[in-house]
Amino acid sequence: MKQILFLLTLSLSIVSFGQTDEETIKRIYDNSLTNGKSYEWLNYLSNQIGGRLSGSLNAERAVQWTKEELEKLGLDKVWLQPVMVPKWVRGNPEYAYIETEPGKVTTVNICALGGSVATPALGTKAKVIEVQGIEELEALGREKIEGKIVFFNRPMQATLINTFESYGGCVNQRYAGAMEAGKYGAVGTIVRSMNLRLDDYPHTGSMSYGDTPVNERIPSAAISTNDAELLSSLLKLNNDIEFYFKQSCRQLKDVLSHNVIGQITGSEFPNEFITVGGHLDSWDLGDGSHDDGAGCVQSMDVLRLLKESGIKPKRSIRVVLFMNEENGLRGGNKYAEVAKQKGENHIFALESDSGGFTPRGFSFDCSDADFNQVLGWKHLFKPYLIHYFEKGGSGADIGPLKNKNIVLAGLRPDTQRYFDHHHAANDTFEHVNKRELELGAATMTSLVYLYDKYGVNPVETRAPIKD
Repeated sequence: MKQILFLLTLSLSIVSFGQTDEETIKRIYDNSLTNGKSYEWLNYLSNQIGGRLSGSLNAERAVQWTKEELEKLGLDKVWLQPVMVPKWVRGNPEYAYIETEPGKVTTVNICALGGSVATPALGTKAKVIEVQGIEELEALGREKIEGKIVFFNRPMQATLINTFESYGGCVNQRYAGAMEAGKYGAVGTIVRSMNLRLDDYPHTGSMSYGDTPVNERIPSAAISTNDAELLSSLLKLNNDIEFYFKQSCRQLKDVLSHNVIGQITGSEFPNEFITVGGHLDSWDLGDGSHDDGAGCVQSMDVLRLLKESGIKPKRSIRVVLFMNEENGLRGGNKYAEVAKQKGENHIFALESDSGGFTPRGFSFDCSDADFNQVLGWKHLFKPYLIHYFEKGGSGADIGPLKNKNIVLAGLRPDTQRYFDHHHAANDTFEHVNKRELELGAATMTSLVYLYDKYGVNPVETRAPIKD
């Protein structure tokens, strides 16, 4: 039996050694599409654990479960990296209505924004002033805003093909709207959901009060796009209508959580690190399948697919499941902090945090020389319809690793449906396509394989690593 296993291992090594890059990458895709684990893992993470808000019981269940699954892969090392994270709880379900005249009300769909304070126990009710963005507040002034609810109703720009660009064009009203409106005496803010389609799902997300004193903070909630349209239409007919909402969310003390890390130690350059990952936390309205359960299970499968494809990495390859991307980025910052303390030489980091949709390519945060290197690999991905290789952003969790020596990359799937589900109750497992998810895992594995085989370029121009 031992002799058979030895011969099998030897034959795999010979096959791998003799393969061209095209053949190795095809082997990776074949393994992912016929023997992938990402969809099975996502099923458990989504349906048996569920939404994983930082500091919650579900988040800790996810930490323990993913650690156990990584240990089953026979990696060289699996460990938990402690990190303190914020703990915000939603409390009882939110309730809201529009009152067009005394006693005549229409209920609407809202959800508290992550980090918001609660309304008073009996709720908040006031007249509404509609704006298209934060910049309008100063022009209106305290006289027109004080005592009212500010309704931020700037939609995502439908004409932009890159939906993340559209999202970036209006997300500041969600993040800073309450902080800014409070300066003019507003009693609350309602924000149009970051969503390109019209539906009844309110979309949560993080918001900040900056250095606003706790007793001066006002409650903030997202409203569904259908109900935002309704509210805007009613305001055009009668600007004296009132809006009522009630929410009981709370910010508690920070709690201990963990990043989950697994490693295959490099056979030739064990002190050069390649990191691939996603964020394990999610918002609580759905089960976080696209954001970012998909990225986590794809990243886990990268290491498994390398082993399944007979690839013995030259460099140390880590999967990192980051905690607290959604409302603090504590996990990403902690990982980078520890890496710097240890003097670890990270040469490449890849993140998947744009949903489990059909992969289209990658964006790279790197030097021109490094980008030219990766363009030389583009033809290897063309058979899989992966054409998007552009300079740009990478991922929030790997961003803190940035220095002159590292290449950062983000997987770029088709984004047209992403914001239908982003931070909403319909970010659930049934909206993830098995084949699309597995194609993404294979695409990530292929890029990691190439960076492991060839390293980064050109080494001679790089700054020395500082302790």
